[in-house]
Amino acid sequence: MATKRDKITLLFLCTGNSCRSQMAEGWTRHLKGDHIEVYSAGIESHGLNPHAVRVMEEAGVDISQQYSKLTDEVIDIEFDYVITLCGHAQENCPFFPGKTKRIHKGFDDPPKLAEHSRSEEEALGFYRRVRDEIKAYIETLPDSLEQKYND
Repeated sequence: MATKRDKITLLFLCTGNSCRSQMAEGWTRHLKGDHIEVYSAGIESHGLNPHAVRVMEEAGVDISQQYSKLTDEVIDIEFDYVITLCGHAQENCPFFPGKTKRIHKGFDDPPKLAEHSRSEEEALGFYRRVRDEIKAYIETLPDSLEQKYND
């Protein structure tokens, strides 16, 4: 197992750190924890989305102990990569000193997709789709990071 110093440090950044970035953090810890030290934060703090917790639990990943953080709480960490997951975060990403590389990998916002759902099950379908899209992206890490940054 890699030591903390040998791991890539990565931050997933979203507007509210409630859903997409929380799922990305959970998947990364679950699938790539031996190679990546992962964090998530938001430009704002909206609290952990209960639907995100539920659909991740369905997939066997417990994110219930994660919490919504502001970038101020992680600004002193020297990240190798900051990955923005929504356009608002990409446009408002704070400056991270040092060698940090910024990458944007956008995903649809499940709460926005689900806002006009006729049932909870229909709403959860949007969360499941985005959960699975995030998982597929996480499975490409860390190899896709340098490739994406150099594109």
